[in-house]
Amino acid sequence: MTEITRVPLQPVAKGSLGKIWGGVVVLAIAAAGIAYATVPASVKVVTLSKGQGDSPTVDDVVLINYKGMLPDGQVFDQANQVPMELNGVIPGFAKALVQMQRGGKYEVKIPSSLAYGDKAVGKIPANTDLTFDIDLIDYKTRAEIQQIQQMQQMQMQMQGGAAGGAAGAPAGAPDAAGAAPATQP
Repeated sequence: MTEITRVPLQPVAKGSLGKIWGGVVVLAIAAAGIAYATVPASVKVVTLSKGQGDSPTVDDVVLINYKGMLPDGQVFDQANQVPMELNGVIPGFAKALVQMQRGGKYEVKIPSSLAYGDKAVGKIPANTDLTFDIDLIDYKTRAEIQQIQQMQQMQMQMQGGAAGGAAGAPAGAPDAAGAAPATQP
């Protein structure tokens, strides 16, 4: 059998192996740079004071203290003990809150693409990154919130029923204590 396609390998020249590996490293760095440039912007959460327990989910309602600032430090919004539904806030705010724990204090940096993007809103110019100081006081699930609301409604109905008899009495009739109401002009 004859070997027509056999090609003898030439020896690698001295120093060529280092050049080949150098080229591989340069290509890997360039590929990593391209990959990094295509990574979407993300929220940065810095824990100032660690909380405890689980974190809220995007379906929960949180109770927070917060202060929102522009890149120059100007405060554009601030409030204490504010209940917020996580599915009703800007995406970056929700992404940050689901990383927090009850009782913790955090500094959050939200890129404009996860805030208001190219829209100006109030004191916030278009394409502006935002910084927030957030205290996560507490959070509840939707089921817990609904249960609390039902209990409050029942209490109001029970109180309204007892007060409804006196409130619904005809003018001039005595109240529950037997006293005649004051006459109105």
